[in-house]
Amino acid sequence: MVSPKAWMYAKMAVASAVLVIGGPALVMYVSPSEEEIFSRYSPELQRKAIAERPRRMKEYQEFLDQLKEYSKSDKPIWVLMEEEAKRKRKEAIKLDRQKKKVEADRRASMLAEQLQGQTSQPIR
Repeated sequence: MVSPKAWMYAKMAVASAVLVIGGPALVMYVSPSEEEIFSRYSPELQRKAIAERPRRMKEYQEFLDQLKEYSKSDKPIWVLMEEEAKRKRKEAIKLDRQKKKVEADRRASMLAEQLQGQTSQPIR
């Protein structure tokens, strides 16, 4: 005869196997595929999704390339991503300052031209 503890362990092993194997199998069975989801879109959304696909694929590939580059370093990826974000922020600020300087120079030259044009005309 089987002891009560062995019977309990057997029931728990069977229940665990059902949950571990059956749970993911059920999720895979009830989850629709990408094609089924796409076919449920309205025609307008389907056109929009198709038009956006190359851009999304390009962004994803750039992200993967960036992760591969980060993985070559000894530093953790999140530290490298933070350093890259800081570098991009500094670069954006620098570009913004350059644009403002060019705009200020353009305005100054326009003002100088206007003032020069006004002084060359006789006063009536």
